[in-house]
Amino acid sequence: MPSKSTLLKFSAALLLACGLLAACSTLIGPRQVELPQERLQQSLARKFPMRHRVLAVFDVALDHPQLSIAGGDDRVALALDVTVVPLLARQSWSGSLLISGRLVMDPARNAIVIADAHVDKLAFNNMDEGRQNQLAGIANLLGEQVIKDVAVHTFQPDDLRYAGVQFAVTHISTKPGALVATLTPAQ
Repeated sequence: MPSKSTLLKFSAALLLACGLLAACSTLIGPRQVELPQERLQQSLARKFPMRHRVLAVFDVALDHPQLSIAGGDDRVALALDVTVVPLLARQSWSGSLLISGRLVMDPARNAIVIADAHVDKLAFNNMDEGRQNQLAGIANLLGEQVIKDVAVHTFQPDDLRYAGVQFAVTHISTKPGALVATLTPAQ
């Protein structure tokens, strides 16, 4: 049976080791991870084509996403090919859709997603402007329903761990051709 002094020394050493480990995590501090546009584009391409029913009346297909990162305003744009098929008609409309939004972190999925999506442009081939304006409402619904679920980037658990310290994404910014994620040690 160990003596009290041995137990006391062991407890002190263990407490000192825990304190040093905690101090090391604060020494590491925040770090930044740059995510190049090419890598993000490849990740997005694997998630398409997407098909959705809007208002129980329109089947909408989205394909060929093209991500644009301007830098400076922490917003991105996503250009898509769109095909709309009304369920009660024998025609379909094809065109392009441009959606922009700001980037936020979804901690539940460890993913960067587009929030506050806004339809900047909707253009259908061979359709007059009046009908295109009517369909713009569908595009806004589509932007709110679909785009918020599309992850621009998903962090793997090992991506958020460095030198034995768990990190959390605290800020996302843009620069021309890349996203920059600021990681800080998790509390």
